Amino acid sequence: MMLLKPNASIDDLVQRCKAGQRNAHEVLYKLFAAKMLGVCMRYAVDKMEAEDMLQNGFIKVFQKIDCYRGDGSFEGWVRRIMVHSAIEYYRKHHKMMQLVDISDISNDPSVDALAASSLEAKDLLRLITGLPAGYRMVFNLYAIDGHSHKEIAEILGISEGASKSQLSRARAILKEQVLSIDKKKYEYAR
Repeated sequence: MMLLKPNASIDDLVQRCKAGQRNAHEVLYKLFAAKMLGVCMRYAVDKMEAEDMLQNGFIKVFQKIDCYRGDGSFEGWVRRIMVHSAIEYYRKHHKMMQLVDISDISNDPSVDALAASSLEAKDLLRLITGLPAGYRMVFNLYAIDGHSHKEIAEILGISEGASKSQLSRARAILKEQVLSIDKKKYEYAR
């Protein structure tokens, strides 16, 4: 068995994985596991569920590694698999989303830029993970992963209108929470 060099390139590792070298699988896993756990955390209820999503995702990565053609970044390819795997896991283990009618949504402007700028990334992630499941899924897919409402509708099996509605409601909830946090900071500063 040939050992991998510590500075092996991603392309080299991918080729070794395609050749079935288990040690290459381990190295790729170690390279991407922490980042991909972060991706899974955005879709999971808790860390244990995110770890399950991560394991399922890596199983798919290694099963489908022969499909990776090298057209884009390998990390992006892995991330897409993780997102789809996380959603699939969530569907299998949880009731699907609550839908909100678009007419129930107000069209308030976005969160005040000053309030949003005072939040740290970990605080914002905590707020996002606290969203109801359906809102969180759509928000993550749209705002973080960059999918269109049409793509989200296809991924989640909902209408484009439902996707827009879910995103609007998620933004409203996040705005409310950010403004509440900002108000508390202002009160403490007085």
